[in-house]
Amino acid sequence: MRLNRRTFLAGTAVAAASSLPVAKAFAQTPVDFSGKTIEFVIPFSEGGGSDVWGRFFAPYLARHLPGSPNVIVRNVPGGGSITGTNEFVARARPDGLSLLGTSGSTQFPFLLGDRRARYDYADLIPVIVSPTGGVAYLPARFDVKDASELGKLTDQELVYASQGATSLDLVPLLAFRLLGLNVRHVFGMTGRGDGRLAFERGEATIDYQTSSAYLTNVQPLVDAGSAVPMFSWGVIDAEGNVQRDPTFPDIPHFVEAYEMMHGEAPSGLEYDAYKAFFGSGFAAQKPAMLPKGTSPEIVAAYRQAFIDAVNDPDLQASKGEILGEYDQAVGDNVQGLYEVATTIAPEAREWVRELLTKEYNARL
Repeated sequence: MRLNRRTFLAGTAVAAASSLPVAKAFAQTPVDFSGKTIEFVIPFSEGGGSDVWGRFFAPYLARHLPGSPNVIVRNVPGGGSITGTNEFVARARPDGLSLLGTSGSTQFPFLLGDRRARYDYADLIPVIVSPTGGVAYLPARFDVKDASELGKLTDQELVYASQGATSLDLVPLLAFRLLGLNVRHVFGMTGRGDGRLAFERGEATIDYQTSSAYLTNVQPLVDAGSAVPMFSWGVIDAEGNVQRDPTFPDIPHFVEAYEMMHGEAPSGLEYDAYKAFFGSGFAAQKPAMLPKGTSPEIVAAYRQAFIDAVNDPDLQASKGEILGEYDQAVGDNVQGLYEVATTIAPEAREWVRELLTKEYNARL
C-alpha cells in the first residue's frame, strides 16, 4: 500500500539530485575532525531506548568520520525530550561538532503543534533515520484467529493500558479507531511493560509491544496458546510503500489487517492522520540531524560516515536488539523517510488535535 506522501518521493528525488554536487564539494574541501570532540545530543535520560541507540552508534561514527574524532553522548532530558531539542536548535553551531538524535516522542509534539516545541524539523538536516516496529495482539480466549475475524469484536469494549494520548500510544489509539474497534484507553502506564503485565492479568484485552519486547515477552504467550498476534505496524520502503516488518514476515502489517477486516484499503482523513504518526512513531522513529546552516561538505561527510558505519562488519555483528533486522535509512534514502516522520497535512493535524482535546482532554 503506497503512502501517497507527496513529499516522500520529492524528498528522495531532491536527495538523489543533490548527491553529486555535494560529493564534489566534499572532494574539493575535505572535512577533517582530527582532534575534535563531537557532541551527540540525546534529549532523554541515560538508559532509555534513544540513549542506548545513540551510544551504540557513537563509536562507529567516530571510526568513520574524517579524522576519527571523539564522539560523546550528552543527555539533556526534560519536557518529554522537548527541552533538549529546543536547546539544540537554539544553541548548536553549524560546524559539524553537534549532532541531535530524537525519537517519535519528540516528533509527536511538533506534529501536533504543541506550543512548547520551539523547533522545526524542516530546519534540521538528517544524516540517518532508524526505524523500529511492534505487534498488536489479543487474548486467545476471544477466538479471533487473525485480522479477518476482528469484526467479531466491534460490539465489544476492549481495554488498552496506555502511557497517554499524546505519547507513542497515539499510534494504536488511531489504529484501533480506524479499524472500528471500541477500545477504552486507560492512561497512566509508565511504559509498555506495564501494558503487557495488565494484559497478562486480564485487565487489558488488547495490547502491542515493540519488536524486541514482543519477541522476549509475548512470543512465549503466543507459543503457550494464550495470545494471538493480529498485525505489525509494518515498515516503509524506499519507494514509500508499507511493507511487512522484516522481524515478523508472517504477520500482516496494519494496512493488510485493515483490508482483511474491511475488504478494502484504508483511506480518508483519519488514515492520513494515522500514517503521519505511524511514520513518526515507528517507520522512521529515530533520526539523527545536524543544525540548520551546516555546510554541504560536512553533511556529505556525516552521511558517508553513517553509510560506512551501517556497513561496518563490527556493527552488523553487534546490532542485536538495538537495531534489529530493520534497514537503516542512510545516504540518498535519508531525506524521503525523514519527511515521512516529520510532516503532516494541516487538516490531518487539526483533526487529531480536536480528537485529543475533546475526547481525551489533552492539553496541547
